[in-house]
Amino acid sequence: MTNILITGANRGIGLELTRCYIARGDTVIACCRSPQKAEDLHQIKENADDSIIIHELDVTDANSITALKASLGSMTIDILINNAGIISPRIQSTREMDFDGFLETLNVNTLSPLRMLQAFIGPLKASSAPKAITISSDMGSFTSPSTDRIAYRTSKAAVNRIMCAAAQDLKSENIIIALIHPGWVKTDMGGSSAPITPPQSAAGVVKVIDNLNIDASGGFFAWDGSTIAW
Repeated sequence: MTNILITGANRGIGLELTRCYIARGDTVIACCRSPQKAEDLHQIKENADDSIIIHELDVTDANSITALKASLGSMTIDILINNAGIISPRIQSTREMDFDGFLETLNVNTLSPLRMLQAFIGPLKASSAPKAITISSDMGSFTSPSTDRIAYRTSKAAVNRIMCAAAQDLKSENIIIALIHPGWVKTDMGGSSAPITPPQSAAGVVKVIDNLNIDASGGFFAWDGSTIAW
């Protein structure tokens, strides 16, 4: 049995990843800011009680992360999935920027995955095959010519660089680290025009994670298994 910790597990891709792992018999620590409002997670728990732990977590709050780790005690984490993220602010271009919103975007999308990784290195090292995954975006690739959503793009480019470095730093610990673009998905963030459904994306992401080995650590992959240029 594999233990998977997923942030932002209450909706969208995080929720579908939770469903995928529960369906195949794994244990999921499903984290979100407001568990009491996470109706879909509680519905999953009704059918798979012991296979899911729903836990409150604000990824921007070090005390919240510490509380989560303490509550799990000596539990091994086999896969950490940094999924929580935001697209904001509304105004984010090189001509006009909501700088407070930009800082919030960096805090959630860039710094929080590193906070989580640092906090859970111990539980990951206890696993025989530890993996730390960050859900990124091809919008963070420098090969993209687009300039819209520049705060979001920057936050993803930055977390890509952080995790690429972490892969090198933690290679001796046998912790596999990867960045995965989930595709353009029909979620609150992706919108109704997106061509990929959450179940399609989640199934692809799980397959990519399953196929990762230490030689692939530090890689940037799409949900369909293809490699993305930095």
